Amino acid sequence: MTKTPDITIIGGGVIGLLTAREFFNAGATVTVIDKNLLGQEASWAGGGILLPLYPWRQADAITRLAIQSFSLYPALAAQLIAETHLDPEWSPCGLLITKNPDITAAIDWCNTNKIAFQQTGEDFFNDIDTIPNNPLWLPEIAQARNPRLVKSLKQDLINKGVSLIEHSELTSITLAQNRIASINTTTGQFAVNQLIISAGAWTGQLFRKLFPEMLGDAPKIAPVKGQMLLFDAKPETLCTMVLDGDQYLIPRRDGKILAGSTVEQDDFNKSTTTVARNQLTEFALKLLPALKNAPLIHHWAGLRPGTEHGVPYIDKHPEICNLSINAGHFRNGLVMGPASAQLMVDLILDRPTAVAPEPYQLSSPH
Repeated sequence: MTKTPDITIIGGGVIGLLTAREFFNAGATVTVIDKNLLGQEASWAGGGILLPLYPWRQADAITRLAIQSFSLYPALAAQLIAETHLDPEWSPCGLLITKNPDITAAIDWCNTNKIAFQQTGEDFFNDIDTIPNNPLWLPEIAQARNPRLVKSLKQDLINKGVSLIEHSELTSITLAQNRIASINTTTGQFAVNQLIISAGAWTGQLFRKLFPEMLGDAPKIAPVKGQMLLFDAKPETLCTMVLDGDQYLIPRRDGKILAGSTVEQDDFNKSTTTVARNQLTEFALKLLPALKNAPLIHHWAGLRPGTEHGVPYIDKHPEICNLSINAGHFRNGLVMGPASAQLMVDLILDRPTAVAPEPYQLSSPH
């Protein structure tokens, strides 16, 4: 007879995988169930800059999770390399932000959050074609290579004996006396102790399907499409991440350069468009003329789990005693992931929290 796991997580993106890992490290037994392959949605598709874009313009709740994650990433990356021999390519290569009309707010934010910064000289723009406006260089900001991070997290969970179930879609639940007794999926029924929904862009839709009588309480999470390009550049063509206006370039360790990204309301449509490809190509080639010699080798789209202010839901359900949510991270799943997982586990295990939990409650504005 199969023993019911302590924790069942619906959704195997980076949030679900990090949450599973945190629970395992706390001594819990964990099962992760995903409707497709693990980590193949927004977690795979994103850019991997480990800082919110212009964080001083964002809600403080985003900063709190980002800064806590910032402190957790070096050890996480080192452990994943040691335990899986798969490198997530966490790399503190620095971020150049070329235009900061709100430079005072930017510097205040960096000082408040102890983020190193320098106001740059002309040498930063030898290979970049833009008109700088109070440019800022953040030398300690890192990136992670999304597909490699997902791959290493998955292998780490396999090594730890966490049960990973793919191609299994949650269809309904059995609810008795404000408690979920079991879940029904396309691969069978599973008894549950604690159920966590971390289904990314699909979370809002899933809540409405599973709990139609609680529609007013469903988390307001909707898909926001983002398209990206990858150029096959030579190593050292670009040595730092560059944020220029609303778009960015991210150099990977092997030289490839990612250009992103669009922000589109297009429901659950993940198709790419010629318009976006042309727009992103024009941006990339203008900003970094050296890319004219680099073939465009990949164009893809992903669906971010959008909330009104980009603040995720990390909370225990107020009525269903063994249901929780960790979803709605918009563009910042990797940025906020380690701290979000930590907060989810702290809440369920009644541990003191490293980040104040109130902004992430289901009842709070997001």
